[in-house]
Amino acid sequence: MCYNYYGDSMKALITGASSGLGKDFTIKLSKMGYDVILVSRDEENLKSVASLCKTKTYIEPLDLSNIDNCKNLFNKYPNVDILINNAGFGLFGKFCDTNIDKEINMIDLNIKAVHMLTKLYLKQMMKKNSGKILNVASSAAFLPGPLMATYYSSKSYVLKLTLSIYEELRRSKSNVKVSVLCPGPVKTNFNNVAGVNFAVKGLSSNYVAKYTIKKMFKNKLIIIPGFINKISSIGCKILPVKLLARIDYNIQSRKEK
Repeated sequence: MCYNYYGDSMKALITGASSGLGKDFTIKLSKMGYDVILVSRDEENLKSVASLCKTKTYIEPLDLSNIDNCKNLFNKYPNVDILINNAGFGLFGKFCDTNIDKEINMIDLNIKAVHMLTKLYLKQMMKKNSGKILNVASSAAFLPGPLMATYYSSKSYVLKLTLSIYEELRRSKSNVKVSVLCPGPVKTNFNNVAGVNFAVKGLSSNYVAKYTIKKMFKNKLIIIPGFINKISSIGCKILPVKLLARIDYNIQSRKEK
């Protein structure tokens, strides 16, 4: 593995790369010829993922909920061709009962880190008029989020941020492209961290990553893997918000471990 940042090859930076979607994004982009920069707190798992890659790998064991780490990451790797903001986690429970420290940490990672890295890399990409940014949101972004209020709200932020940037880029006729991934349940370690069991069977991480990368390279703005998830997203636009909140509460309540 290479731990130095040299050369003119195409590079992709993936956060949350130690497992799940981040791992699969990393391996697939490496197979496509991209050198990959792997970011996560779990150094051992990053090394394991790096061993599966076909191209140069750069390991950065960082906690991106610390904004200084986001700045340092950009300063070390200012020129990338693809940025995937995948790092994030959830927390289950009534808003009055959940741990405030965990929620603030979630906001720092799910919102502040995504915002910071998107802005820093977008400005750099716009200078060279090329590059792609994929922000990982969730089908939760379309819904109220009773019993997972902070997580749902954070993903709604990611969705709205990406949509706003898209329109700004479109009007400036920029070649920089942004996409937002809004999957339903995916079989990853998310469940264990959030303390939930999904009531609906999740899609495989490998399938979601493959589908997402394909759509990202076609410059798809909102990427929703799975037929049922696509139908659900349409329903979210039609049904009254109070009814959606009731439905979502009933679905969420069946997730509790």
